[in-house]
Amino acid sequence: MVIYTGPNAFFSPIALVVVAAIGLAALLLQLRFRKGLAHVRAPFWINILGLLCAVLALAADFLHIPRSKLEIVAFAAVICFAISGSLILHALRRQGKSSP
Repeated sequence: MVIYTGPNAFFSPIALVVVAAIGLAALLLQLRFRKGLAHVRAPFWINILGLLCAVLALAADFLHIPRSKLEIVAFAAVICFAISGSLILHALRRQGKSSP
């Protein structure tokens, strides 16, 4: 995804939210379909908060949210997705070390 995206797209808050959401979705799909990862859980409330911020950022034009607040909401969504993804990756690494 990032390879096919031009550098100017990363100045858009919406593009950053989309790229972060795609990365988190890939991690969540890996948890869902990979065998032996039943005990690794995604942090539910952080994901819900990230989704709410992402939807708010996407609907900012309809809600007449100023650009400065849009950037803050989009950044909050990216941070939520990053925290969730890093917690999942940390749990996967910890599981990999404990398995022989």
